[in-house]
Amino acid sequence: MKRVLSISGILLALSLTAGLGAPAVAAERSVPAGGDALRKAIRAAEDGDVLRLAPGTHEGPVVIVRSLTLDGGGHAAVVGIGEGSVITVDAADGAIIGLTVTGSGLSQQTLDAGVKLTGKAVRAKVRDNRILDNLVGVDVHGAKDAHVAGNLIEGRRDLRMNERGNGIYVWNAPGLLAEFNTIRFGRDGIFVNTSHRDVFRGNRFEDLRFAIHYMHGNDGEIIGNLSIGNDIGYALMFSDRLTVRGNASIGDRNHGLMLNYANNAEIAGNLVRAGGEKCLFMYNANKNTVTGNRFEACPTGIHFTAGSARNEFSGNAFIGNRTQVKYVGSRNLEWSGGGRGNYWSDHAAFDANGDGIADTVYRPNDMVDQILWTQPAAKLLIGSPAVQLLRWTQSQFPALLPGGIVDSAPLMHAPEIATPRAGTDG
Repeated sequence: MKRVLSISGILLALSLTAGLGAPAVAAERSVPAGGDALRKAIRAAEDGDVLRLAPGTHEGPVVIVRSLTLDGGGHAAVVGIGEGSVITVDAADGAIIGLTVTGSGLSQQTLDAGVKLTGKAVRAKVRDNRILDNLVGVDVHGAKDAHVAGNLIEGRRDLRMNERGNGIYVWNAPGLLAEFNTIRFGRDGIFVNTSHRDVFRGNRFEDLRFAIHYMHGNDGEIIGNLSIGNDIGYALMFSDRLTVRGNASIGDRNHGLMLNYANNAEIAGNLVRAGGEKCLFMYNANKNTVTGNRFEACPTGIHFTAGSARNEFSGNAFIGNRTQVKYVGSRNLEWSGGGRGNYWSDHAAFDANGDGIADTVYRPNDMVDQILWTQPAAKLLIGSPAVQLLRWTQSQFPALLPGGIVDSAPLMHAPEIATPRAGTDG
């Protein structure tokens, strides 16, 4: 009798599972181009559905309130009407893949975007799209653990730079991973505003104000990115414990790296070449570790000021900068650690025992430098016999040198750093 009841229970359970009480099965739905077909498909879809957009133009704007995937296969476009955001994702686990997205509005107040991820869009994916001619490319606005990868994001070239939006705008979106995107013609490539534990890696930035602009973001990682021809490569402000490793700044017009009230950062293995003003500018930036970087062919290699203190420098290379270091201070700051200093291209030194460490101490600045920085009018006297005599005297009697940078273990060889392969071909 018990065996019969058991079999009956199994059959009842199977019948309920197959009936109206069964969970809906995710479906793939084809969406034809044109007209209102995309909006109708979104309204009719269930959580987990995949909408395959046919090649051609699909009308926007659209708002997604279920966990849907929109996949254009690289041949479909969603085009807005010039107002608001083109695609808004307002549900968890959504995905926007393989689309061309264009036609947002121009409101800076509402941050009109090609793709907007709201706070409900946790774990959203925006991947392999062409997001073109919008105010903001992707607005990650409160969405946790989002993934923005492999996109080509180009801003509005018909606007002045300060009127444009950012390629990726990040606000309160912890756990964001943005990787292998190419971002051009916006204001800032990635702008982080009050967001922690985000990762930006392998992105390429061109024709922007700042490549990556960090404001009030802690514990972030900036790894393997490439900035070319922007005003500033990496502007890191009011943030703690950032990891900045393996990035490159090539030909950025003002600064390659700028730390402004950025503390406890790891700055390692970065390449800054042919900057317009300063390879690295540190303003009130404290307790940072700067190791294994290459600062090359800038008017100033490093300028640090305004109380920047307790920073550690070792293993870096300063090559062909007009002024290797600019620092005005009364104290001596030692730039070597563990018996290893930095490489200086203008340090004529010998290494008698072949240990890779120069036999003489290097001081990048002397009294004349400090006079010229604090009294620019003194440049008129730079070629005078009195200035030449002062410099010769300091070289013979180092005790006369003012406070400043001292490298007691300068390196004989510079570290080589390759330019990272970054971004997407779009």
